[in-house]
Amino acid sequence: MPTASDLELLRSKGRFRYFLALFGAAFVAAVAYVDPGNFATNVAAGAEYGYMLLWTVLAANLMAMLIQFLSAKMGIATGKNLPQLCREHFPRRVTWGLWVQAEIIAMATDLAEIVGAAIALNLLFGTPLFVGGLIGSAIAFVLLALRNRGYRRFETAIIGLLGIILAGFLYEAFKIGPDASGVMGGFVPQLQGTDSLLLAVGIIGATVMPHVIYLHSALTQDRIQPRDDKERHSLIDFQKIDVGLAMGIAGFINMSMLAIAAAVLGGTGIDSIEGAFDGLKDLVSPAAGLAFGLALLASGIAASSVGTFAGQVVMQGFINRMIPLFLRRAITMAPALIILAIGLDPTRSLVISQVVLSFGIPFALVPLIMLTARQDVMGKGFENHRVTTVLASIFAAIIIALNLFLLFQTFTGA
Repeated sequence: MPTASDLELLRSKGRFRYFLALFGAAFVAAVAYVDPGNFATNVAAGAEYGYMLLWTVLAANLMAMLIQFLSAKMGIATGKNLPQLCREHFPRRVTWGLWVQAEIIAMATDLAEIVGAAIALNLLFGTPLFVGGLIGSAIAFVLLALRNRGYRRFETAIIGLLGIILAGFLYEAFKIGPDASGVMGGFVPQLQGTDSLLLAVGIIGATVMPHVIYLHSALTQDRIQPRDDKERHSLIDFQKIDVGLAMGIAGFINMSMLAIAAAVLGGTGIDSIEGAFDGLKDLVSPAAGLAFGLALLASGIAASSVGTFAGQVVMQGFINRMIPLFLRRAITMAPALIILAIGLDPTRSLVISQVVLSFGIPFALVPLIMLTARQDVMGKGFENHRVTTVLASIFAAIIIALNLFLLFQTFTGA
């Protein structure tokens, strides 16, 4: 990891080299915000409700920007990650409870990534879903192994895959040209029944990712060792740029997914990833279908490797234990492979996994807000401004309220 002396060396080589060295952490986190779960929920939302739920994607992305910045700031200010700080400042039972739910969330996360990669390989090459799941998992594991050769190589590979996803949806957006008035109307908050609420909560679950709330603080905690508080403030200020750019790209991709589905699949009754691929290929061009499939494959592989990395951070931080990476990979991928083996609807499984993820958000978000608001944890001058804490608390309250309302709707049929 770069040290303060490394920072001085980078500065001496020019402003561009200096800033380039600081980029990366937020882009690794951003990959989780464009995972296959986003494909499933955004395609379903666009196909069933047109542009109506675009406002949900935008709102969730704005929430994500603040949340990821707080996580990044925590790592720089304290030199520790969120799970480690939870272990230090919360009772043992609470910490173990947080760890258990985080591991459940890790399985739901890996389900989305592996199923997404399997669907992509099936669409592109006709690979059986179960075999595609195994191939996607193996590629993601190899990608994760790059961390052993230096964090920058791993980050570069992840950013490259994010670039493939972005390029695919830039091509789709320019090729299709979604209806401008429909897009603008979609930014007006509105819902239409329980099913649209389910998708709205799924979009939040797919956009605000619990595991990267934990991970981002680990990515920044020892990225560069600041020599004093002034240096630490400078690094935190830079994170605003890193997070803004990375989350801005993720937000554009998510909104493009929904808008493209609305333009191509709206009114057709088709709301699956497979339907989106076929629709783009048949109604737009074969190249459009290929771009969608490659973006989905890149998404599944990149997000799966990031998810496994986050799982290691969670276990080591919460309970100060680690298991071999291969064993962790095998445990978290098992539910996805079972679903693929028994033939359950993969797209529906993706949507449900995103709702499960949304229930894990408060258990990552509330501790993050509590700890970053405390001067004794963050250090003098690094704790949250009161307005920041209030705003983040409002976001958390909205997410929790949506989940409680969804539970009420689901179990009462109201």
